[in-house]
This record gives sequence, C-alpha cells and structure tokens, in this order.
Amino acid sequence: MENVEVRLRALAAKFEQWLMDDALPLWWERGADHDRGGFHELLGQDGQPPPNLARRARVQSRQSYVYATAGMLGWSGPWQEAAPQGLDYLEKHYRRSDGQYCTLVSHDGVVLDETTLLYDQAFVLLAMAALQTALLDGVDFKNSAHTLLGRILQTRRHKAGGFVESAGYRFQSNPHMHLLEAALAWCDVDPGSLWDALADEIVALCLAKFVDAKGGFLREFFDENWLPHDGSPGHIVEPGHQFEWAWLLERWGRMRGDDRARAAARKMFAQGQRGIAKDRDVAVDELSDDFAVMRATARLWPQTERTKAALILSQSAPADQRETYLCEAYAAASALWRYLQTPMPGLWRDKLMPDGTFVEEPAPASTFYHIICCIASLRQTLGD
Repeated sequence: MENVEVRLRALAAKFEQWLMDDALPLWWERGADHDRGGFHELLGQDGQPPPNLARRARVQSRQSYVYATAGMLGWSGPWQEAAPQGLDYLEKHYRRSDGQYCTLVSHDGVVLDETTLLYDQAFVLLAMAALQTALLDGVDFKNSAHTLLGRILQTRRHKAGGFVESAGYRFQSNPHMHLLEAALAWCDVDPGSLWDALADEIVALCLAKFVDAKGGFLREFFDENWLPHDGSPGHIVEPGHQFEWAWLLERWGRMRGDDRARAAARKMFAQGQRGIAKDRDVAVDELSDDFAVMRATARLWPQTERTKAALILSQSAPADQRETYLCEAYAAASALWRYLQTPMPGLWRDKLMPDGTFVEEPAPASTFYHIICCIASLRQTLGD
C-alpha cells in the first residue's frame, strides 16, 4: 500500500502545482471578463476567450466556487477579488423578480433565456456556501441562500416527492444530485437547519427511486411517478454520475451514521467501474442499463468523479480493501492528468475519443469546478 500512496502523493503534488501556478492565474487573467464582469465560457487552446459568446448561469456560479475553494486551499493569488465575481455578475444580470436566476445571458448581459433551471439554482447555492466557508470579509450569504431555497421549495416541489426541472426532461436525478451537494456544503456552515432536512429528503428519494432496486445503479430520467422514463432515456446510465452520487452518499452516510446509504455508495461505485474502457483506462460517457456502451467518448469530468469516489471510499474501507480503492484513485487521477497536458499550461482537453485522441476545441470553464473538487479531495485524503 505504501507504494501506491507514495505514487498518489507524487501525482497529487503535480496537480497542486498545476493548479496554483498555471490554472488559477490563467483563468483569472484571461477567463474573467475584467471589463464587463463575470467569467467567459471558454478559453481557446491559445489562452484567449472566443468573442461574444453567450454565458450560462452555471459557469458564473462554478467559477465563483472555484476561486473560493482556491482561497481555502491556500492560493496566494487574488482569490478574494475573484471569488465574488461570478455571483456579483449573476445578481446583476441573471436574477429575476421572483428571486431565482435565469439560465442564459449574452456576452454583454442581455437576457437570452429567462428559464430558471433547478440545476442552475443548485450551483448558485453551492457557490454561496463556498464563499461563506471561505470567510470573505463582510460576506454573509445565509439569508440569501435561505431565500433562494425557500423559492425552490415553494415553486418546484413535486407531489410524488423531490423537485421538478423547468426544461427538457422534468424529472431527473442530476439536478437533485447538485442540490444535495449544495445542501451538504451548507450543513457544514449552517448546521441544524433546513439544509439537513433537504439533504435527508434527497437521499431518501435517491435510494427509493433513482437507484435501480436490483442492479444498484443510478438512472437519469423518470416519469412523474419517479419510474424509469419510457424509451431510451429511461435506460441511460452515466458512469460519471455513479461515482458522483457515491461520493455524496458516502458523505451523507457518515454524517447520519447510515450504513444503508454507505453500502449503496459502494455498490454504485462498483457499477460505475463497469463503464471504464480498459484500453484507455477512462470512464466513458454513457452506458445502457444492460451496461452496453452507448457513448464511448470520455469527457474530462467523469475522471474527476471516479477519483473523488475512490478516495472517499478508501478512507473508511477495511484494511484489505483500502489499497484497492487507492489503486483505483491512482488510475483515475493518472487518466485525468492526460487531459491537462496542453500546449498552454493551465488549460485542458474535454473529450477523449474512442481512438485515444482528444477533440481539438476550447477548454470549457465549467469543467474547472470538477477539477478543483478533485484536487481538494486528494488533499483531504492524503494531507498536505
């Protein structure tokens, strides 16, 4: 075990150096819009933002989360200036009169889509929790977060439990996953409140409806009774989400002393492993519920979630299983490292093709949230 821990620590040190020296400075210098405010959607592989792109709400909140987390990790750059930038831009351009945030504005702040997605509201809540935790001077987001959650509870509750998405498939597990992530983040800074109840409710729905009772894997799309959606959407299984939910269920299970949730996390992790392409050692994008590969491309973000889940499960695994999880974490992190090898340090590739080549395209800002979460998880498991 010592050997894999030594190798994992060495790799974690490379990630931290890349983060502190390359990625955080680059995405603040060029990924932030220092004229209009907010953050750009993309950076080209030359480090320049493509001009005049529309901006999704999730990018603004995620980048605020990134720089608040950077401060907590000890980045010496101007994180106290960077962290509020996305949330400030959201307040100015995305916040509607009903207190929720629309999904899309133009590069110069004109609303293009007034839809308020549950997915986007969850990331606003997560960013608020991160800024609250980072203890920025004069920052107190508790009332704002309570107000936004109140609107969600008031307008999005579903009679069969859970919450309804506003566009596309209305009954999805994914927005609930990020709402749970936000609730757990708020539990750390605002304990004993409605956040605990929200987290408990989402986990109960997940275990009862989102997870296949026989297979132990998570589904994505449902009908109004939280039964699998008709047709192909009801059969979709995403390996990345198996890992991401496993990470969250293990955290909640520890908090509540709930062995059922923790067992579900281990089972979900094992099912996610069935989506790892052995020739590339990466988690692919999509399976069917018979575990046939439906999309063999492998985006960056599932590799971060595979790493995080393996790390957290290693922490409390029996001695004879800990090494197995650490080996899996090392394999996942090694795969992730390949995505970060770009001509300009601090950028990334997003899509690995079945033939082992990366798609030549700009780096999406939205991915930074996944990467920094992974690096924080490496530090949390391995120490400084």
